[in-house]
Formats: sequence, C-alpha cells, structure tokens
Amino acid sequence: MRRVLVGLVVFLVTLSGFAVAQQEKPMSLKAVLLEQLRSTHNKAEWFVPANTAVAGLTPAQASWTDKSGNHSVGQLANHLVFWDREMLAKFKGETPAKFDGNNDETFNDFDAKSWTKTVADLDAVMTDWENAVETADDAKISLWASRIAHVGTHNAYHIGQMVYVRKLQGVWDPNKGVK
Repeated sequence: MRRVLVGLVVFLVTLSGFAVAQQEKPMSLKAVLLEQLRSTHNKAEWFVPANTAVAGLTPAQASWTDKSGNHSVGQLANHLVFWDREMLAKFKGETPAKFDGNNDETFNDFDAKSWTKTVADLDAVMTDWENAVETADDAKISLWASRIAHVGTHNAYHIGQMVYVRKLQGVWDPNKGVK
C-alpha cells in the first residue's frame, strides 16, 4: 500500500511539474492578448466569460436593477458593446460612432426589446476583436498592446458586475463558475 501511495505522490509531483513547465513556455505578445480577449469572451478559465454571464436571461431579467443603483445586466452588456466597438474602430483606423462624451448614455441606451440583439452584438464585437488582433502585424500589436489589454480588463470588470447582479436577482446558476 505504501509503495502505491509513494508512486502516486511521485506521479502527481511529476504531473504538476509538467503543468508548470507547460505554463512557462514563452508566449508572444499577440498570444497573451488573444488569450485575455478569449477568456473574457467565451473561454472559461479564471473567471466567467461574457457569453456565460449573459446566457439564458430573459429581457425582463436583463433589465432588472436593485434598489442600490447597480446597472442591469443589459445596461452592462450595452456599455461593453459600445466601448468595444469604439476601441475596435480606432484599432482598425476607422471613425468610431459619434459620441458626446456622456458615459452614462453607454449604459442607459439599453432597451429590453433589444436584449437578443445586444447579446448577439456583444458576441460579435468580441469575436471581431479576436479576429483583428489575430490578423494584425507585430508592430501594430506592440503599439496597441496596452489598449488591447485594457479592453480585456474592462470587459472582465463589467462581466464580474453582471454575475453579481444576477446573483442579487437570484438568476445565477453557481455551477456556471461562481458560487
């Protein structure tokens, strides 16, 4: 029995060493940014991605707000769509949508009737970001790296808020990644 346990421990230590060695492989800047964008979009890793955070909500649930003044999931998703599109247009050298500078509008333009479109738009703009980064040359990636990383961080921040609002509302399934 002891030999089996020792063998199991040796195997697990070896396996964990292999996992660490796999993680220590150098990654390109583009690969790191793509990993970050995907983990906030549709690849569950360290936290819940956007597609999971918005999945299964009805328009009424997406519009729900608490008495503390937190934004609804729909407002948060609408805000992400706006800013991801804004930065992506700039990344592509295009003129972004007209914006008067009032950030509240990026939340408050949400309409429950457009929930299905908002979810589709969120998925599409996140996919477009991944495609744009994947096809960009190294010089552009290097120039934009900080801003791309901030897009991913901004997404992660508001996705966390979406999950929190769903938990407050009682419409979050803890089996989706957050207890």
